[in-house]
Amino acid sequence: MDIDKSWTLFLDRDGVINIESVGSYITSWEEFIFHDGALPALKRLSNVFGNIVVVSNQRGVGRGIMTHESLREIHNNMKSMVEQNGGRIDKVYAATAVKDEDRNRKPNTGMGLQAQEDFPEIDFKRSIMIGNSPSDMEFGKRLSMYTIFLTTKHEPYQLPSDLVDEQYASLYDWAMQLVPAEMVG
Repeated sequence: MDIDKSWTLFLDRDGVINIESVGSYITSWEEFIFHDGALPALKRLSNVFGNIVVVSNQRGVGRGIMTHESLREIHNNMKSMVEQNGGRIDKVYAATAVKDEDRNRKPNTGMGLQAQEDFPEIDFKRSIMIGNSPSDMEFGKRLSMYTIFLTTKHEPYQLPSDLVDEQYASLYDWAMQLVPAEMVG
């Protein structure tokens, strides 16, 4: 792929940017721990992609386990830490509904369509979705994106796969092979 600033990177949050609390939720900034290499990966990727957006299912809000305010604090602090380390996240979208039928809850495409409304230059055929769950991959494919599966929670897919174009152990591993060292500012 010849990726340039016309491309958009869609990222899941838990298990991609931060360590996922499997079977639970990250309910406060104190519980949020960046994955090893996530910050330098985001710095590398910020040099390549025109837009970087996070699309995250956050059912814990809908279940009353955490508040909208605590989720906003987590995302503001996450974005700030990424910026302090030379990267960027242009916007974070979170699906807080409990029901799987909600248009914004992945694999449904609502968050992607919201991103395209906010950033009209987004072309889903020039977009990559990176996540660590089947719903992330299905979300990407429903919008005609290239999909990258991270094996931070689930076993690797048998490739070739209809859902997964490539897979890696971490965001850092993918960023290292995508962005040569000379492109890092």
